[in-house]
Amino acid sequence: MAQNKTIIPVKVGVVLDLKTEVAEIWLSCMEMALSDFYASRAHYKTRLVFRTRDSNGDVVDAAAAALDLIKNEEVQAIIGPPQSPQAKFIIQLGEKSQVPIISFSATTPSLTSIRSPYFFRTTINDSAQLGAISSLVKTFGWRDVVPIYVDSEFGEGIIPYLTDALQEIDVRVPYRSSISPSATDEEIVAELYKLMTMQTRVFLVHMWYNLGSRLLAKANEIGMMKEGFVWIITDNFGDLLGKLNSSVISSMEGVLSVTTYVPETNDLSRFRVQWKTKFQRENPTILDAQLDVFGLWAYDTVFALAMAVERIGINNTKSFGFLNTNSKSANYSTDLEAFGVSKKGQELCDALSSTKFRGIAGNFSLVNGQLESSTFKIANVNGVGGRTIGFWTEQNGLIGKLGSDKSTRLGPIIWPGDSTSVPKGWEIPTNGKVLKIGVPVKDGFAEFVKVIHIENGNKTEIKGFTIDVFRAAVDELPYALPYELVPFEKSDGTSAGSYDDLVYQVYNGTFDAVVGDTTIRANRSWFVDFTLPFTDSGVVMVVPIKDNKSKNAWVFLKPLTWDLWLTSSLFFVFIGFVVWVLEHRINNDFRGPPSHQIGTSFWFSFSTMVFAHKEKVVSNLARFVVIIWVFVVLILIQSYTASLTSILTVEQLQPTVTDINQLLKNGENVGYVEGAFVYGLLIQVGFEPSRLKMFKTAEECDELLSKGSANGGIAAAIDETPNMKLFLAKYCSKYDMIGPIFKTAGFGFVFPKGSPLVADMSRAILNVTEGDNMKNIENKWFKVEEQTDCPADHSQPKISSNSLSLESFWGLFLIAGVASVASLIIFAITFAYKHRHILFDSSEPSVRKRVGSMFKKFDQKDLSSHTFRKSGFRDGNDTVIAAGSPNNSNCPPSPSSYSNSPFSFSGQASPEPAILIISNDVEMQGISPRV
Repeated sequence: MAQNKTIIPVKVGVVLDLKTEVAEIWLSCMEMALSDFYASRAHYKTRLVFRTRDSNGDVVDAAAAALDLIKNEEVQAIIGPPQSPQAKFIIQLGEKSQVPIISFSATTPSLTSIRSPYFFRTTINDSAQLGAISSLVKTFGWRDVVPIYVDSEFGEGIIPYLTDALQEIDVRVPYRSSISPSATDEEIVAELYKLMTMQTRVFLVHMWYNLGSRLLAKANEIGMMKEGFVWIITDNFGDLLGKLNSSVISSMEGVLSVTTYVPETNDLSRFRVQWKTKFQRENPTILDAQLDVFGLWAYDTVFALAMAVERIGINNTKSFGFLNTNSKSANYSTDLEAFGVSKKGQELCDALSSTKFRGIAGNFSLVNGQLESSTFKIANVNGVGGRTIGFWTEQNGLIGKLGSDKSTRLGPIIWPGDSTSVPKGWEIPTNGKVLKIGVPVKDGFAEFVKVIHIENGNKTEIKGFTIDVFRAAVDELPYALPYELVPFEKSDGTSAGSYDDLVYQVYNGTFDAVVGDTTIRANRSWFVDFTLPFTDSGVVMVVPIKDNKSKNAWVFLKPLTWDLWLTSSLFFVFIGFVVWVLEHRINNDFRGPPSHQIGTSFWFSFSTMVFAHKEKVVSNLARFVVIIWVFVVLILIQSYTASLTSILTVEQLQPTVTDINQLLKNGENVGYVEGAFVYGLLIQVGFEPSRLKMFKTAEECDELLSKGSANGGIAAAIDETPNMKLFLAKYCSKYDMIGPIFKTAGFGFVFPKGSPLVADMSRAILNVTEGDNMKNIENKWFKVEEQTDCPADHSQPKISSNSLSLESFWGLFLIAGVASVASLIIFAITFAYKHRHILFDSSEPSVRKRVGSMFKKFDQKDLSSHTFRKSGFRDGNDTVIAAGSPNNSNCPPSPSSYSNSPFSFSGQASPEPAILIISNDVEMQGISPRV
């Protein structure tokens, strides 16, 4: 009995919707927590005593119940209420009376903004699961998500946080569907049919399980649980799947659920068994009740509160009570001014904030009054419940198994319709609206897009290159895409604005897309998305071309550069000298007076240009040199002839301007296409607006270029590559294309930001451009195969005829030079060796005279050569040396018998004794020779 006197009862209020099954489960968990806590802690001085009130599922009733508990029961804390809307007002009451309000089921993120030190949330904030949801969306590449939520503070509270989380991964929320908590089945079906008319097929359901199960059951009935649909339910719904019967679960097959992960422990398993037994005994009418995570949090909440109460009560035996209570108030009055302030409220808040322990739902730790975020489990709903396919943690994101690295994949998923293929997340609804596609209206360059009004304007025909490319791409799509082409024009049929204005119509929703010659630009991509380009990219400059054909009298010198002319001339002289040296002693054609020998050498060498040389070459070394040289001359002559022919007969067309800066420096006029973005580029570069002239058609552009800048025309036309290529297809003989001078991405189709059609259309465009379809479309509109007289590459001059330089022929000259020098060296060595007795004659001490004797010997005929081995041998003066002459003696003459001249070109033989000379001139006149 003495022990009972020390126990301090502490009253705690409990506010639940007692008419619901979940409230019965939660209250059972709280009572069991109270029993378990004090069963193992009998020595504690404090005891929690519950004072339970029914909220009736209503905000006002919940507030009245809380006010009654604070004023009349003077509770030290309130556990509840179950719903977020009910909690807001009760939190204000708790702050005024300094009574802690502890909720284990109010998950709305907006409650955090109240920032009351007397509010504690022992459940997970709804916004904590958005990381798992956005990771799922990003993993499967979905671009649009439609949230379906209950039209209450609980449902609306998560939407701003959801939108922000999806925007971080570049995912749009094109529509928000709200369902009234009291919605009938007909109202739910009507909203679902509305969703079916939209492209998005990824739906996020955020509502309590009772309304959510009705929604998904109706979705299954009308065909929204078939292949291609994606349904994701949040943890408030997913954590309570166990409350649903098997028929409802079967209608949800393929749904993905995000639920709070509670690790399985021995304590949890034991608690489940004990709770099941207790609850079934106390509530025999409720069959097959399922324990949920909120019940576990309720259990841990009672444990935490009991610990905190004991901590502040162990050193203070004074009773827990209120101060400044108005004694005049009636019994059980709910007057807002009639209640006082809890004595222990602030201490209890501090004790709760510092309470930490391992509960049956996991680690219990409050940070700024909120339960720390935990791990989330990703489950795939099948016929018997949810099958775990992975987990999400703040550190690792989506993973297949806890404790594994980020590379592990999610488990296999069975999507709605029993499909194993990941849904693309959108489709064109069969009963959806037809896409309204804007088309530019323009006067010129109609090959790209042309709008034709027929039958007095009552009917419109739109055609062109870009239209055909779009239709071909649509045909490549794996689904039907209904669309309508609408001209962007005024009532009078003229253009309604620039291309930027047209693109903006997609941003503001006037058009669903734009098809035409629309350039992909960075400033436009802020508002819309583009497909991959289907044309060449870049901005180019078209300028007139001029003929640089030379028409002067010295044009024949132009084929070769001066260094090649000089080298060729020197080699002609050098080859003539080499042949003379090799042939002089053995060939009469290279003997005679000096002038004759020099003339013959030059004649022989230069006559090889026309292969008209008649002199015979008898030396093998000279023949070798001549063969090499004739080959070199043949190559030179052929190259010279080809280059000169090109210069004299082919047009040398060069652009008049090759740099846009040259136009700026000279103050020239420049043209641009009407409505094009090029005008802004030219202004940025530095052109004055007065120097920019607009043209609409290719004919106007030709007229302005023909006039020239000085006569009010333009010096260059600047526009995108496709337009200028089309222009040059008509006027390739007059103009040339330079560039690109600015970089662009080419033409692309325009869709709204985040449109799922962009990826599919881009793939379709690749299929079109890589096949023969694009070639056929180009031939149809640009007649590419017929334009054989125009060059394919307009970015280079049509003819490039440069003079031939030494760089192209130095190899030939090297071969000829090496062959000639090698022949000279061989001849010199052979000659010196044969007449070495002259060089090493010891009777002649003067080296100069010995060298002179060698040159004298070189000037003489080599009578040992086969060319002189006949009955009579001619010398340079047409004389005949008689047989038996002392000249035939094997004994060489003394060096003193030669002339002292170092070298002689006289052609006269030196006087020798006992030589018989017969004049051929006398013979030719019929006169007998004299002895």
